[in-house]
Amino acid sequence: MSHSDTTLAPDTTLAPDTRGRGLAAVIYVLYLGSIMAVITAPIGVLIAHLRRGRVSPMADTHLQFQIRTFWLGALGGAIALAAWNLLGWIGAPPWTSWTLGYGFFTACLIWTIARCGVGIQRLMSSRPVDNPRSLLFGGAAVRLDD
Repeated sequence: MSHSDTTLAPDTTLAPDTRGRGLAAVIYVLYLGSIMAVITAPIGVLIAHLRRGRVSPMADTHLQFQIRTFWLGALGGAIALAAWNLLGWIGAPPWTSWTLGYGFFTACLIWTIARCGVGIQRLMSSRPVDNPRSLLFGGAAVRLDD
């Protein structure tokens, strides 16, 4: 066997560009941490805004998805707060305001956890978010049998 028979051809496959993958993971953790300490979500969105466009295209879709998650959540919270105050102003029974508040909080919690879960799953697979501007789960098909 000659020396040329034992040499391997150089690997010509390119590794995927994962610049910013760790940063996106940290932001997902900050968002999930906001369930216990609300201040972590604004820190996460600030980091996402500052780093957007400076990471790989794959990670950039996650940053856009995270930015949208924060601002849609904030908008929903402002609308729920306004509705809660409106119910008090018009003299609705107290249970209606509390039902609205708890219902909104529960829905927002589920929505945030689900978006972070989908994002983390795609990030760990080094896959972009298909539709980072979506209102739900970035274009991912969410099934219980996955």
